[in-house]
Amino acid sequence: MGHRTPLYDRHIDQNARMVDFGGWDMPVHYGSLLDEHHAVRQDAGMFDVSHMTVIDISGPAARSWLRRLLANDVARMTGERALYTAMLNPDGGIIDDLIVYQLGDSYRLVVNCGTREKDLNWLTLQAEGADVLINERPELAMLAIQGPRARERLAGLLNGQRGELIAKLKVFGYAEDGEWLIARTGYTGEDGVEIMLPGNDAVVLWAQLIEAGIRPCGLGARDTLRLEAGLNLYGNDMDEAISPLEAGLAWTVSLDDERDFIGRKALVAKQAAGHPVQVGLILREKGVLRAHQKVFTNAGEGEITSGTFSPTLGIAIALARVPAGSEGAVEVEVRNKRLAAEIVQPPFVRHGKAVYSPQ
Repeated sequence: MGHRTPLYDRHIDQNARMVDFGGWDMPVHYGSLLDEHHAVRQDAGMFDVSHMTVIDISGPAARSWLRRLLANDVARMTGERALYTAMLNPDGGIIDDLIVYQLGDSYRLVVNCGTREKDLNWLTLQAEGADVLINERPELAMLAIQGPRARERLAGLLNGQRGELIAKLKVFGYAEDGEWLIARTGYTGEDGVEIMLPGNDAVVLWAQLIEAGIRPCGLGARDTLRLEAGLNLYGNDMDEAISPLEAGLAWTVSLDDERDFIGRKALVAKQAAGHPVQVGLILREKGVLRAHQKVFTNAGEGEITSGTFSPTLGIAIALARVPAGSEGAVEVEVRNKRLAAEIVQPPFVRHGKAVYSPQ
């Protein structure tokens, strides 16, 4: 038996198909992955993401310590804003990707569940001799309400101060209300919010959202949605052997000044020497794209890192790591056959609309 979120019994009540995900018992779908996917693209859906690891960082040295720990610079954060970034090893590989929030003089990190132990060990190691306090927050649950009508419907449901906060949030902004942290962030390519809140509150809010007709969605739809949006999954599209430059995440790295963060020297060397790049792929024949399939390009051989069938486009799509200079028509090895595909720039879907034609 894996770890269970405060909403485990609610998932069982709603006949969710449960699977192991990073040591957690999580819903993969509630009957129809496709219906859940389309609900988020067209209206609003909700996800239990309480398996994510929430860690608070405080102490006099918190800011300077995080400036060394993270590839992006927390000094760039102004007001109530979230920042997406990564922790790197000395070779420039990604230990984990995360979101950081500045809460006054302290900070909150939200990291992946599958890397929890590794992340906490790394944080503890780097904190030796530093005046910082690392505090995991397992009592907090986390809900993601996503879709073009998500904020409108949630604000109307909550009313009062929380409803007003949600209506006013800017993209990648957040607001606190008591023990709730409400952020206009997400992992679907749609508008919406992610809410960190006490577990008991999450159970109550989930029931209210169900009553309001917002569809519960599982990990299956979360994966197809994030891939259509061109968003990376740790362990597939990036890991400790892959740098942000190779994972399409150069925008999450701040090299603007002389800040000496862990992995900087390795990134500068990779930048000068050249490196593989991440691209999107659209399959132009019938077939299924999956991780580890070979990609043959004009510049050499690459590999798919994530692939799926796109419910919005009605075709197979993928993220792939290929040699720099790869472009145009390529071939993908699917069951010992080479199928025609095309390199494109992610995302495949933007704000619910297809960016690329199926033909």
